Amino acid sequence: MSKKSIPQTPVIGKLGLLLTVACSGGAVMILELLGTRIIAPFYGVSLYVWSSLIAVTMIALATGYYLGGFLADRYPRIRLAHIFTLASLTTVLIPFISGPVMQLTNPLGMRAGAFLSALLLFSVPLTVLAMVGPFAIKLATRDLRGVGRAVGSVYAVSTLGSVLATLLLGFYLLPLFGTRSIIFSLSLLLFIWAMPLMWRDKAGFKQAAASLPLWVAGAVVGLLSINGYATPHTSGKAFKLVHEEESVYGWVRVVDDLRHGHRLLLSDSSVLSAVELEHGRSLLSYQAVLGGLPLFRPQAKDALLIGLGGGHVALDLKAKGLTTDTIEIAPAVASAALDYFHFKPTGDFIVGDARYEITKLKKHYDFIIHDCFTGGSEPTHLLTAEMLRELSGLLTEQGVLALNYVGFTQGEGADAVASVYKTLKSVLPEVRVFITVKEEFTDFIFLASNKPIGLDRSNPDQRVQWLLDHAYSIDDRQGIVITDDFNPLESMQLRKAEAYRDVFMQRIDPELLFL
Repeated sequence: MSKKSIPQTPVIGKLGLLLTVACSGGAVMILELLGTRIIAPFYGVSLYVWSSLIAVTMIALATGYYLGGFLADRYPRIRLAHIFTLASLTTVLIPFISGPVMQLTNPLGMRAGAFLSALLLFSVPLTVLAMVGPFAIKLATRDLRGVGRAVGSVYAVSTLGSVLATLLLGFYLLPLFGTRSIIFSLSLLLFIWAMPLMWRDKAGFKQAAASLPLWVAGAVVGLLSINGYATPHTSGKAFKLVHEEESVYGWVRVVDDLRHGHRLLLSDSSVLSAVELEHGRSLLSYQAVLGGLPLFRPQAKDALLIGLGGGHVALDLKAKGLTTDTIEIAPAVASAALDYFHFKPTGDFIVGDARYEITKLKKHYDFIIHDCFTGGSEPTHLLTAEMLRELSGLLTEQGVLALNYVGFTQGEGADAVASVYKTLKSVLPEVRVFITVKEEFTDFIFLASNKPIGLDRSNPDQRVQWLLDHAYSIDDRQGIVITDDFNPLESMQLRKAEAYRDVFMQRIDPELLFL
């Protein structure tokens, strides 16, 4: 007498199976991309965060492929409906556990902390989603002669789903709805997709023990999602969240520090602007140096500011009679400057990536101010010789290129400062450097021009004397010329990114940074 065989999952139709595979592939890419939006406010936007998420995704996919194949062969009672329900449940938990997880990993530092956070938050749902492929292949395979075609079809459709989801997320969904809404919607979609799979699986309905857990998990997903949609972001006790907006470039928040009477413009884990609430005076000392640029070229009339922040530098130059065109990559930052920092454009107001936008400019400027900063590290593609050469072509004969860069005067990371200096020197022959504070970790303000950049030492103006007192000499023998082809600046800035983050975390309530 033969043993009673365990019922197999009925064939759900070729089209339905391929759509199921496409759905899982798309969900994998959505989770991977949203991972940066969840981790970046705490650990910054850097190569380390991206590397961590990609590595965790690859680990999860490898684990899921193997585990899915093993379970498909050994445990035929497990159905695709179970897999989608589990993926839904583990996805909906991410926003609720992200804060505790990142606080737990914070002592590990930037690299290990970012990797472990990604592993703890995303490895389980990604692994579960990767199991869909082997299960689908088994369902699609009728005999050994069709194995190759079945495997090829499943992975081709899964990849196609990933491509479509990536484009849909980046071009439409994220700008319209934001990370939090999308991740809850994804969780609900995964469970909704499990429902027809359960319906077709008649054996599952005959066995209450097999189907009841799925409906319980679905109820949990629904309740958590409703709660997640309804719960607003809370401010810390010492901070008031005035405005919050998510753009394709990260979370932008306007926060009032109630203890000190300051207003901050945050982009992920960066302070883009800090002013006194009562008087509107900037609290960022390097901006005072940039506001003193007319001391070097008293006849200057036009300026270009790359990196708007709260707009304080442009307003300061306006008070000195200069018209300033501005370029800001993030629309949310530009809007915040207009609405919450009293910025009013004095020249062309351009929103876009500087590397692209400067190629369309036809004007020449007396000053070009390069002030791009995010999460403890400047965007490295904006510091190459090619980029700086394009900017130098927009200068007038006496024009000055001013570049703000945070770094170290000595030790690890000092070579990054020397490299920026050496790269500037390769483009413009006259380069002078000033620092904001005489400490190891400080702002470096580089001034570069085709003509000498001098100050009259006999000038009694306190600003002139301050600048002369804060002049700094750089030995560029340790640096390199940064190019588009060879740009190791990301790794050279690691110490700086960690130091900046330590200072940032001491001054900001971490709860402001969680999803």
